Amino acid sequence: MYRKHFGFTRHPFGKEIAPDDFFASGAGKELEARLAHLIEMRGIGLVTGESGSGKTSACRKVVTALHAGLFRVVYVSLSTGNVMDLYKTIAWEMGLPTERSRAALHRQIKNEVTRLCADARCRPILIVDDAHNLRPDVIEDLRLLTSYQMDAENRLCLLLIGHPELRRRLSMAAYESLSQRIVVRYHLAGLGRDEIRPYLAHLLRLAGTELPLFEPAAVEAIFQATQGLPRKVNLLAHHALLAAALARAKNVTIEHIQAALAEVS
Repeated sequence: MYRKHFGFTRHPFGKEIAPDDFFASGAGKELEARLAHLIEMRGIGLVTGESGSGKTSACRKVVTALHAGLFRVVYVSLSTGNVMDLYKTIAWEMGLPTERSRAALHRQIKNEVTRLCADARCRPILIVDDAHNLRPDVIEDLRLLTSYQMDAENRLCLLLIGHPELRRRLSMAAYESLSQRIVVRYHLAGLGRDEIRPYLAHLLRLAGTELPLFEPAAVEAIFQATQGLPRKVNLLAHHALLAAALARAKNVTIEHIQAALAEVS
């Protein structure tokens, strides 16, 4: 109901934002630079962040900007199964028929990676989201997927995305072989205090208004309540706008933030 009240052309804090319209935070820009290096190196990368930090969205912005004829991105979010489940998902995403044995699937995927690099002149990128859920044996098999010609050549770029505990897991001795191959490690923190106001203004602008609807005290309250995690910022701002519209207010005050907190906590 607040779209009509504030004259928005769309909901400012929804999920339908195109990658090109993502807010350019300082951490996001650094992550983009690191991922560009990872893709160039065709190595293994690790991106971690708290739930709602925007790590998946930031990575999606980078890969969607890649030339479709030069890169083949394979995105996998099923990370709770066994090795066969993962191999079948990768094969399906690559458009390959799924074999019945683990060895056949492994060979099939590696052959397709080789074909993409040699024949199609295309760089394959495998992204495994929610990688903190991966089983130990699955992590080891992912490492093996990146090994070609006795480790003399990098063909498959592997990006693991997960919660902070993934970083701690991979620092353990059991994962030393994989850890030594990681060329990019980055932990995506939330927005800084000074980024909350421009972040809100950016999303409001995309929704059709240049008005600074959130008062300074409300902006500070949003930061304190969310620690700058974009998903939490979006949810709290959404409910605060609703509270302001119900009160027929022209701006979002700290009172509206407090009312919204009751809805999201």
